[in-house]
Amino acid sequence: MSIATANTLARGKQAEDVACRYLMENGLKLIEKNYKCRGGEIDLVMQHDNSIVFVEVRYRHNNRFGSGAESVIKRKQKRLILTALHYLQSHKESAGSASRFDVISIQAGFDKTDIEWIQNAFQT
Repeated sequence: MSIATANTLARGKQAEDVACRYLMENGLKLIEKNYKCRGGEIDLVMQHDNSIVFVEVRYRHNNRFGSGAESVIKRKQKRLILTALHYLQSHKESAGSASRFDVISIQAGFDKTDIEWIQNAFQT
């Protein structure tokens, strides 16, 4: 693994940790981090009231190529939806719960003012 790849992965993990703390401060409860299946990965699986929230975390050093939220394109949304369906099928206790997809976009600096939380970012 190259140094650049290692740095990118470290920044991604740091962004996920910041997003998780931010969401917990706003009333969500962490269920699982980095849920993986053959079709993809969901950064955070959380509970908000009676809903399961699948959270995609995006970090951007700058917005030159668009915000982190703008990078969650249709292809990525499809993978997230399929991974969420796998999660729900694998966790029968959650299958009857309402669910939604949120996106956390973090701009460089990891300051709370650089966090954009988009609830119900897209639909199935």
